[in-house]
Amino acid sequence: MECRALGSLLLFPLHMLYLVLKAAVRMVRPPRPRELSGETVLITGGGRGIGRHLAHEFARQRAKKVILWGRTEKCLKETCEEVKMMGTECHYFICDVGNREEVYRQAKAVREKVGDVTILVNNAAVVHGKSLMDSDDDALLKSQHVNTLGQFWTTKAFLPRMLELQNGHIVCLNSVLALSAIPGAIDYCTSKSSSFAFMESLTLGLLDCPGVHATTVLPFHTSTEMFQGMKVRFPNLFPSLKPEMVARKTVESVKLNQAILLLPWTMHLLVILKSILPTAALEEIHRFSGSYTCMNTFKGRT
Repeated sequence: MECRALGSLLLFPLHMLYLVLKAAVRMVRPPRPRELSGETVLITGGGRGIGRHLAHEFARQRAKKVILWGRTEKCLKETCEEVKMMGTECHYFICDVGNREEVYRQAKAVREKVGDVTILVNNAAVVHGKSLMDSDDDALLKSQHVNTLGQFWTTKAFLPRMLELQNGHIVCLNSVLALSAIPGAIDYCTSKSSSFAFMESLTLGLLDCPGVHATTVLPFHTSTEMFQGMKVRFPNLFPSLKPEMVARKTVESVKLNQAILLLPWTMHLLVILKSILPTAALEEIHRFSGSYTCMNTFKGRT
């Protein structure tokens, strides 16, 4: 028994090296992406912003059906019509993902009216853009309910059937602020960090579940209504991402069953720097980039 344990211990570094080399090869020669033609996609917050572009992108990839959830019927209806004009069946439902009972009720309605969801995209989010002492208590609760707990309810509603079918994908549109928080958006950063932990735990829990995958997308600041008015010190050095690009890269990651996507790729450097630099150096980076003050003037929206 001891010899077997010692053998496993000696083989473990070799196995890790193999996996690293395999990942490097996949970067140079990525695997063939899977088709989405038979998939039914549900997108929360699907009426505008990144959600709207995600609906368009899944339609371009010939998803069988697209379902939109959101709180504003006008936006949902407009996006739904756009998707239908692209030749894809589309439905929309009014749903506040921060309301547990409403999520479960509308999930039942989706199954009865449209059928089984095979790709769930948790995109809905709110941000208030204030410091802790300036934040309203109800607003703080709202951001946690929508940005974090909403994923618990939607995933619990649709994942069991995915596991039965051995066909499913849970996608989370998160933020790089989950890995590197900034002041002035304490509610958003906290909720996104919690959301990241949720997805990390979920992804590990799905390792032995054939046919079911998870993808977490961590984009830098994206130019949507939700972050209207956000300012950075060096906009040319740190340009905002376009929502259509984030949507396209997200769908590409789903097709490749990619677990984590950082946008842009330079955000990988941020993760490395946070793990090796002293706190004083990290603080100086924040001061240099202007992130100590960049969130003070924007207006957050769903």
